[in-house]
Amino acid sequence: MVNGAPAIPRLGIPKYDWWNEGLHGVARSGYATVFPQAMGMAATWDTPLLGEIGTTISTEARAKYNQAMHDDLHSIYFGLTIWSPNINIFRDPRWGRGQETYGEDPYLTGRLGVAFVRGLQGDDPKYLKVAATPKHFAVHSGPESTRHKFNAQPSAHDLADTYFPAFRAMVKDADAASIMCSYNEVDGDPACGNKMLLQQTLREDWGFKGYVTSDCGAVDDFFMSYGHHYSPDAEHAAASALLAGMDLNCGNTYEVLTKAVKDGLVPESAIDTAVKRDFTARFKLGMFDPAEDVPYNRIPFREDDSAAHQALALRTARESMVLLKNDDSFLPLKPEGKTIAVIGPNAASLIALEGNYNAVPSHPVLPVDGLREEFHGAKILYAQGSSYAAGLSVPAPRTLFHPSDAAAEEGLKAEYFASSDFTGKPVATRVDAQIDFDWNGTLHPLAGLDGKAFSARWTGTITPPTPGDYTFGVWLANCYPCGDREHYVVKLDGKEVATFTSNEKEEARDSHTPDFHLNFTDTKPHAIEIEYAHSAPLFGAGLTLTWQPPVEALRAQAVKVAEKSDVVVAFVGLTSNLEGEELQVHVDGFAGGDRTDIHLPKEQRDLLEALGATGKPLVVVLMNGSALAVDWAQQHARAILEAWYPGEAGGTAIAETLEGKNNPAGRLPVTFYASTDQLPPFDDYAMKNRTYRYFTGTPLYGFGYGLSYTHFAYSDLQLSAEKLNAGDTLKVSAEVKNTGSREGDEVAELYLTPPKTDVSPIHALESFQRIHLAPGESRRVEFELSPRQLSQVDDKGNRSVDAGEYGIFVGGQQPEEGKGISSTFHIAGQQALPR
Repeated sequence: MVNGAPAIPRLGIPKYDWWNEGLHGVARSGYATVFPQAMGMAATWDTPLLGEIGTTISTEARAKYNQAMHDDLHSIYFGLTIWSPNINIFRDPRWGRGQETYGEDPYLTGRLGVAFVRGLQGDDPKYLKVAATPKHFAVHSGPESTRHKFNAQPSAHDLADTYFPAFRAMVKDADAASIMCSYNEVDGDPACGNKMLLQQTLREDWGFKGYVTSDCGAVDDFFMSYGHHYSPDAEHAAASALLAGMDLNCGNTYEVLTKAVKDGLVPESAIDTAVKRDFTARFKLGMFDPAEDVPYNRIPFREDDSAAHQALALRTARESMVLLKNDDSFLPLKPEGKTIAVIGPNAASLIALEGNYNAVPSHPVLPVDGLREEFHGAKILYAQGSSYAAGLSVPAPRTLFHPSDAAAEEGLKAEYFASSDFTGKPVATRVDAQIDFDWNGTLHPLAGLDGKAFSARWTGTITPPTPGDYTFGVWLANCYPCGDREHYVVKLDGKEVATFTSNEKEEARDSHTPDFHLNFTDTKPHAIEIEYAHSAPLFGAGLTLTWQPPVEALRAQAVKVAEKSDVVVAFVGLTSNLEGEELQVHVDGFAGGDRTDIHLPKEQRDLLEALGATGKPLVVVLMNGSALAVDWAQQHARAILEAWYPGEAGGTAIAETLEGKNNPAGRLPVTFYASTDQLPPFDDYAMKNRTYRYFTGTPLYGFGYGLSYTHFAYSDLQLSAEKLNAGDTLKVSAEVKNTGSREGDEVAELYLTPPKTDVSPIHALESFQRIHLAPGESRRVEFELSPRQLSQVDDKGNRSVDAGEYGIFVGGQQPEEGKGISSTFHIAGQQALPR
């Protein structure tokens, strides 16, 4: 009943670790296909695509599991219980983990989540492909700094209208095998010990038959000093969670349950119930049946990170692109014979592709490299331009390095050795543009290298932009569990300036090691050597050389590059080192993984303004996991493209979109507010004035917004009836035509405006379809609205179909005059609906 479940030899049951991640690729266990971060997947508004992604992730999870069983490996991150998707409602853009969700809308989240879970779990009538675990139940969306003790107190209306519907869909429509409960309290009881959530709602109201797992360490929060102060000790905490209906503990607190039974805190029958639920899942996964009886056991390891899966990652990245601005059709670019300046901290950053809870990409395409590949008829100039925010480190850019004094090529000479002590001849020698590598859990980082023991040496020159004292550092790959030996040495002009060796007994390690300083009295090339050695039973390889760049000098470099160019493409935004889960980041605009200000950080705003002052046309590409207020860019840039954290093929998809090979059709799954001032307090879980459904202000870009390189027109809206009885379904159809000169996708969005009450939404998304149309082509889109889609929730949390006049809108964004077509209909009577 703990995630690291030991073997039971007398029953022939091997040990099993329930903890595995598959948010947008199988994470932390070596190379796997890396799809765009979940927010980017949501921006596709493509339900069948989410199903394909889920299927692909489960195929790769099975491939890894099957190989692990062959190798007698029973480690964390190689199991078949996938703790995804994250379907919490992204109610506030300041939450750092919002990137992991499908956005702010309950309906969109539910439909995408259902498709993803079905793809994960497969369609075999007897066996689960993997067990999906939608999370975090419930009312969980920050702040990260107080998540272990925060008490969410939503109104009955908001609970039923916003926070519950997607989870209900996971149970009722997707038949999810498990659910993860959250850290926070809900109405005074910790979510993992909350009978209203786990018994009344999940099992009694929705009929859930699977198992409930805790978020990691959540039961510790019941009694630890930093937590809820809910239980006096571990025994009482474990008893409370078990009796509330939590079956599996990520952590070790449940190890005291034997004593809790002896002390009379819980009956043994409660343990029997939980164990039955846990083992039912393992039986459904085929873990105790003959291997030949389970069809998924035949998935070979070569299915992991296959060419077909990589192609799907590229398709997803293409579909996730959201065009926010395009003055006078400035995009697509016409690059032949032009010079393009590629500038910004995200132009050559691996983590900006990956997001968090990510798989490890075998062939990541950074944006600057994607543009060089796509725009082969243009000259590409690159400059980093700025850090992300004042005082933060950023990967050291390739422009600092050359493999030798005489080389014009950027980067460092790299030699890779098949030993952890640099002995023998290198198995590979090449030039690496920058030291920014993720090899976490990989069996073979390069051909001829064993991921358990290898070493690498980088040599060449470093040329500082100005004389001065520079702060550098090395980020190592996160590991949990560890048990590895990581060692590096940095030499400048032949003298050792930094060294580090990890503690092999560490159970976990974050990525940061102590900073070191390099002092330069000139701007001449200096010899640099970096040696890295890795040995580990399984996890933890990878490193990134970082620096804290001189702000003014870096910006001046970028301006010089811009002045030599015909057009500037600026890659700005965030990374999962700034927004994420419970991070140790406290700088202007950021706190503990969350944001305190939703504007683009000042250093990057200053960079954009300096680039704009050159007079060169400016295209801004945003890479981030949540909404950014980019008012200056909206006013001054010629075009703005939202690319999210786009996954392994992100650089290719961005370049193809800028060039026009990919016609963008993504839609925003969140509201882009104009400023932080438009938001209620972060820790207020009331939905009033939050998300497009209840926000009464004017956003920078609305939920559902996105432009195209072509144009679409809507006509002939038809309803199956103008008058319905409560409980009837409504069929809606409309004609959509591509009136432009390019083929492209359109997302037809259907919004319902209900009769007004004190708690009614302004309007709400109730259906959508993504379709492809050639120039001049028309297609009829059809929607069928169930009674539940035609219902709303009252102030007491009761859902019903109510009498009155309703509005229907179908178009390419939210209801707005001239952007779609609308009609009205009436419902007679009332029908109460189940919770």
